[in-house]
Amino acid sequence: MKLNVSKLIISSAVFSVLLYGSAQATEPKLIVEQGDWAAYMFMENNNKVCYMVSQPKKTSGNYTKRGEVYALVTHRPAEKSKNVFSYIAGYTYKPGSEVTVTVNNQNFRLFTQDDSAWASDEATDNKITDAIKRGSSLVVKGASSRGTETVDTFGLSGSSSAYKAISSECGVK
Repeated sequence: MKLNVSKLIISSAVFSVLLYGSAQATEPKLIVEQGDWAAYMFMENNNKVCYMVSQPKKTSGNYTKRGEVYALVTHRPAEKSKNVFSYIAGYTYKPGSEVTVTVNNQNFRLFTQDDSAWASDEATDNKITDAIKRGSSLVVKGASSRGTETVDTFGLSGSSSAYKAISSECGVK
């Protein structure tokens, strides 16, 4: 599955600015694209940021319009941050709602804000990332601000290679 690289670069730049303010960031550089996942690196305030990203193979829900959808794992070694799982839904979440992530038979809950969802702690990020590297499918269930329920299914082919690439590029062990 080919990712839409131009939309991805734009979205990732927007994602970075939304999360970290008006940081000085370079355009993301593709490290590797393998299977369903792609690995990127960019510089932010003179520090490397590496992330792997995928788009769903299948989406379902009773919606008429929806933006781009992404699952990401990000390393920010300068901030001693690694394996941060995040999800961009392509719509605004219902305030106070949670997202359910299922990787194989493991279930995780994420908190939401605006159009994104994250794990609440580092231990959960590490468990999700480990499951993604070893799994075969990732399913994300959430509800929009209008109450529309969605289910997005991602392939995990290439996730292990993409993870190795971002970890090597950012010096994460």
